[in-house]
Amino acid sequence: MFNISSPLMRLCRPWAPLVGLLVAGIILLSLSRLGLVIWQWDRVIAQKALTTVLLQGLRVDLIQMGLWLLPLALLAPLIAHDKTWRLWRWSLIIWGSLTLTVLAFMEASTPAFIQQYDLRPNRLFIEYLQYPQEVASTLWHGFKLPLILGLSLTLCVLMITWRTLKRRLPHHPPKGHSIRLLMTWPLVILLLAGMIRSTTEHRPANPAMFALTADPLVNSLILDSTWSVEFALYNLQHEAHSSSIYGHLSDQAMLATLRHGDMPWLNPNASLPTLHTQTATYARAKPLNLVIILEESLGAGFVQSLGGQALTPELESLKSQGWWFENLYATGTRSVRGIEAVVSGFMPTPARSVVKLSLAQRHFFTLADLLKQQGYHTEFIYGGEAHFDNMRSFFTGNGFDQVVDQNDYKNPMFTGSWGVSDEDLFHKTDQRLQQHTQSGQPFFTLVFSSSNHEPFEYPSGRIQPEGPIHSVHNAVRYADYALGQFFDQAQQRDYWHNTLFLVVADHDVRVYGNELVPIKHFHIPGLIVGADIQPRKIKSITSQIDLPPTLLSLMGINSQHPMPGRDMTQASQQAAQGRAMMQFADNWALMRGQAVTILQPEKPALAGRYDATTQSLTLTGTASSAQSRDALAHALLPAWLYQQRRYHLQADQPPMIAKQASNQSMAYK
Repeated sequence: MFNISSPLMRLCRPWAPLVGLLVAGIILLSLSRLGLVIWQWDRVIAQKALTTVLLQGLRVDLIQMGLWLLPLALLAPLIAHDKTWRLWRWSLIIWGSLTLTVLAFMEASTPAFIQQYDLRPNRLFIEYLQYPQEVASTLWHGFKLPLILGLSLTLCVLMITWRTLKRRLPHHPPKGHSIRLLMTWPLVILLLAGMIRSTTEHRPANPAMFALTADPLVNSLILDSTWSVEFALYNLQHEAHSSSIYGHLSDQAMLATLRHGDMPWLNPNASLPTLHTQTATYARAKPLNLVIILEESLGAGFVQSLGGQALTPELESLKSQGWWFENLYATGTRSVRGIEAVVSGFMPTPARSVVKLSLAQRHFFTLADLLKQQGYHTEFIYGGEAHFDNMRSFFTGNGFDQVVDQNDYKNPMFTGSWGVSDEDLFHKTDQRLQQHTQSGQPFFTLVFSSSNHEPFEYPSGRIQPEGPIHSVHNAVRYADYALGQFFDQAQQRDYWHNTLFLVVADHDVRVYGNELVPIKHFHIPGLIVGADIQPRKIKSITSQIDLPPTLLSLMGINSQHPMPGRDMTQASQQAAQGRAMMQFADNWALMRGQAVTILQPEKPALAGRYDATTQSLTLTGTASSAQSRDALAHALLPAWLYQQRRYHLQADQPPMIAKQASNQSMAYK
């Protein structure tokens, strides 16, 4: 592979080692892609994309190898000489081994990641590296064989590359090496730059250029996993303006579009444009308490009455007692995305959730912030470690008085990879609610379950498992069992009659499919029960961001807040067709009734129709200018509100922001 004495290598002198690394890298990445294509053969053939995937994939691999070889090429004129040959040789050995090992590791990690997220490793891969304990436990219990095989393959590549380079690279430079190197160096740098740029267009190649089919997974197969993660790392620095990848509108045009559409109350001239007054539909002498139960990974596919499997009988039995949302859609595919929607009413963006972003760690609106100012005790109860996904920092900085996590449970009945069981969680919740009731202070409690999370661990003896014990179906059955036990108990408590309960999923367990946005996997259950709530079915399409305003109205709280969601207690909203926003990988969708507009990075917006009966999305062509403008305004708004720090209560103005706002340009770049 690196035999410098071969005729081909002699022709490539003095760049033979780099050519050898280039060939080895291309072979490794191409074989991995070919294996993935064979594994996902039906998806690739359905898109008629076999040739596209393989040829465009080769182009991506040349980009990747160009990036890795460029540092060596730049150093060559400085250290690839007689006196520094030892340094050059070891640089080739170390960097070459690192290059192929990293590529092998990322490709070996890809099948397990695809099984979980239906895409190659991307930004989520980076985010999960912050939590090695949880990730290691999940991998060991849920992906033991792929983990062992992947690490073994990576180790083999490292050993083979290291030994081959040490054996094949000469200990002394060939005769005339330095002169040939200096003469050919500009050409090599030019070739590598061309490989990396990979296009004559005004922008270098990026992953968006390879979104060539209607199936996101097939598009990701064109990439290689290392480049996908590298580009995600690069994009982290641009998260404040993340939605601009879909297009551009001036601030005035964005706000005017929204004001003439879903947000007639929006004030484009105010420092906080989305801040508005909401009058509660339900007048109460004393506002209700609030408990939000965020259920981990509970998609509509597990709920029979929503067209799924019959795995949640306890939840189904409760729906006859309250408001049941038949067409509720999550905003994203991660727990933190569900948190930002349900707790803050914030719309999704291609960036990380605001739960993790620096400018949202203080002075960012949450229900806890609003209710705390009205005398409520606010708390977050979790069975795992609250530092995960930066939840503790976000909650304590934005209105939550108290955080209860795994360290606060004494002698839990069961502890798994992601914390204590849902039964322990709900037992703790019941204790806390009774204590608040005795104190007489109104309360808002956010409860986040975790039993229905890979590797799907739960206490034995509670359910009749079917198939593999640690399967998602059995975990859903257990989570539903624990939920039913809690509500059986809660209905006997004093707090039941003056407390509103929302049960809602954060997202589906796995969001995947051969559509640009797999809408059917954004469909989730939602239920409001408790107090004097009368049974009702909400048929209008509803987004997670509509839940917080609805809760405030049902609680009897008149408020001023920045949330753009709809108050579903209003008859006009229940009768409307509704709308939902969904972020999937780099794609963003706005659904109004059956009409769907999909935004993709640096591409024209697409129009489509979603049939809820068949759960299928059919693309109909390029979106009209009105559809595109409408969707783009909705996608740009949350990134602008975050970057400008304009999503908070009037009384919670960040330091200096009020002064800066009057002088700050409104131009969105």
